[in-house]
Amino acid sequence: MRTFVLRYAIALALMTVSGLLVAAEPVASVRVGFDRERLTSVQAQGLADIAQARPVTADDPVRVASISKLVTALGAMRLVEQGRLDLDADVSTLLGAPLRHPRFPDVPITLRMLLSHRAGLTDEAGYHQVPLDGALQDITRDARAWDAAHAPGTFFRYANVGFPLVAAAMEKATGERFDRLMQRLVFKPLDLDACFNWETCSQDATARAVVLYDAQRKAVRDDHRGRKPDCAVNRAADGSCDLSRWVAGRNGALFSPQGGLRISANGLAKIGRLLLGDGEVDGVRLLTHASMRTLRQPVWTYAPGNGLTIEEDDSSQSQRGFFCRYGLAVQTLATRREGCRDDPFGDGVERIGHAGAAYGLLSGLWVDREHGTGVAYFATGVEDAEPGSRSAFRRIEEVLAAPQP
Repeated sequence: MRTFVLRYAIALALMTVSGLLVAAEPVASVRVGFDRERLTSVQAQGLADIAQARPVTADDPVRVASISKLVTALGAMRLVEQGRLDLDADVSTLLGAPLRHPRFPDVPITLRMLLSHRAGLTDEAGYHQVPLDGALQDITRDARAWDAAHAPGTFFRYANVGFPLVAAAMEKATGERFDRLMQRLVFKPLDLDACFNWETCSQDATARAVVLYDAQRKAVRDDHRGRKPDCAVNRAADGSCDLSRWVAGRNGALFSPQGGLRISANGLAKIGRLLLGDGEVDGVRLLTHASMRTLRQPVWTYAPGNGLTIEEDDSSQSQRGFFCRYGLAVQTLATRREGCRDDPFGDGVERIGHAGAAYGLLSGLWVDREHGTGVAYFATGVEDAEPGSRSAFRRIEEVLAAPQP
């Protein structure tokens, strides 16, 4: 094994220097199959860290991008069950400041709209660059943050900025910092060593971080040499990183609820088993059957004129037909409707879960509830990956989704 890893690292370094490396060839890829009770298969190939020639494993935490939204929604639904959040109440009341579409100021924006990308928001004004001492309201006051043509609740437009607003509402409802709140609501009950933006992950998990790379094999995220980063969030305007300056609900983007989850493929599989178990996994019930049904039930199904089937953010590698059914941070695949190409498995079987794409990573968590099976996967170093042959997903995603020998 050591000989293989050494040869792999040397070959990778030589190809990187010579410019011969194909962008779609992953630096690392991990795939975990599972059913309701256990893991059924594990494949891991490549390197978690090129500089250290460290082989990737299914226990190594990685920034899984937008699968984070699904996990954030699990935490939000726990607060809904506790009566601390209301899916259909005006979020402005909780936030303590008006959240209104400038062209449709009389339409209340709700948590359900935010979780399902139907709040009339866009990512044009940004969402991830708010500094530690900044306010998310500075983004939502910008006219570019709003879809001028559509009222809230009437149109699906995938917008990352909605999830910092969800996190802000969670903070205001509890008085707890989002990353710590997610530890209490989701990760500790499920015995997962996972975190948003590293601050609450263990040192052991941090030491096993999967580094993310661009197409030239330049590290772009989580290259912190086994240590927690000096600053796990965007620094304040003056360059400082004092988390005691945090104020509940002021900056819900701070810990990246839309994409900043660090979790292993095995950890993702446990989330998948929770989906298969209708809110229960390994004897732990996290959410009721009713809450799980609310999460997964599509509130939007594509029809001409009612939404966009592609993510517009620059980090996305989706193509038209990628989104066709969406619940509360839960995608449904294999939509049998013209214009939909949302089946990377190619078998026409309906599955639920979420995809992720950012910083040269592609990821997926998908479960087939009828047959009680699922898969979690990720690949790194696949910026601008080759398009898929049978879907709006990328070829590497179709490969990782397919049953493995």
